[in-house]
Amino acid sequence: MYYTSVTYASRDTRVDGEGLIRAPKTTLFSISIGRATAGIRVRKGFWEEEKAGCRWTRGVLDDIIRRLLETKGGRAVKNAQVTDAEIRQLCVESKEVFVSQPILLELEAPIKICGDIHGQYTDLLRLFEYGGYPPQANYLFLGDYVDRGKQSIETICLLLAYKIKYPENFFLLRGNHECASINRIYGFYDECKRRYNVRLWKVFTDCFNCLPVAALVDDKILCMHGGLSPELKSLDQIRNLARPVDIPDQGLLCDLLWSDPDKDIEGWGENDRGVSYTFGPDKVAEFLQKHDLDLICRAHQVVEDGYEFFAKRQLILKPADKKKGFGNMLKPGTPPRKVDSSDHPLGLIWNSCFCSDLIWWVPSAFCLLKAGLICHVTFLTQN
Repeated sequence: MYYTSVTYASRDTRVDGEGLIRAPKTTLFSISIGRATAGIRVRKGFWEEEKAGCRWTRGVLDDIIRRLLETKGGRAVKNAQVTDAEIRQLCVESKEVFVSQPILLELEAPIKICGDIHGQYTDLLRLFEYGGYPPQANYLFLGDYVDRGKQSIETICLLLAYKIKYPENFFLLRGNHECASINRIYGFYDECKRRYNVRLWKVFTDCFNCLPVAALVDDKILCMHGGLSPELKSLDQIRNLARPVDIPDQGLLCDLLWSDPDKDIEGWGENDRGVSYTFGPDKVAEFLQKHDLDLICRAHQVVEDGYEFFAKRQLILKPADKKKGFGNMLKPGTPPRKVDSSDHPLGLIWNSCFCSDLIWWVPSAFCLLKAGLICHVTFLTQN
């Protein structure tokens, strides 16, 4: 039997690829496309009329992205005109995408890997201007999107919108600030309360609890926000972590988002943050050899030059921003300069031209790595 239209769809409705909309309050009805018939659960969401049914349209999503990008005009910082209902829907829709994908993402190069943003929205926009707006480039962000900066809401909303629009090209990992107990203190809670309401902050918290926590690029580069854990014996342990989940005070998940490297120790040490551990170069080398990896990419710390190698170039630190001002950027708006280097075998391009934001571009040339050849490395740094 063939059906060509849907009989009913309430306002704010979306149908996913399987013809289902998941929501607490639902109304059931049927729809068919060709010979396929499915039950549809209708949620209060955004509304659209399509040939095959109703969903949150690209038009609606594109309009939200357009309004978020309008703030980049002029030197004065402007807040985006996004409603409470639209932000809630961004959280709900992106949460569904996060849960549908693994907690340990397995990605392919080429991809640009970006560090902490911390609410510095104008710097995020400059990052896209230099690196290319999605989907011109594939992106992986390492967490810490909120707190400290003045526009955490714009920052996280744009990232979530791109995640919904390009779920297979745009990826977000969880940082230690994507946690209610942390962003309750460091600014995000206050921004939500001042500009919207506390309930919206709780909606963000539910979304953050579903973020993936690590990524594996071409089976050779392990990315996370924090670092290694003494409990991490197999990558399957990460794959088996349940979601949604709050960040605990200790354990594997805590360490992936909180631990730090320390060049002055061997093994594991106490962390001055009062949370998790520090790990020495020996632990990096041991972990990489055991799991047949080449590099660990992580964020979470400030370094002066925009990037810093550790453990004989087996780990690279992407800095977190400083608490005030422009972090590692010497002069706002200065374009990057290129500095050539050929002493690392990973053929990566790093871009640290935005205050605290470091991009790594990973070319799909790992055949050279496996052949033991040295690839050329280009660093884009701030002059």
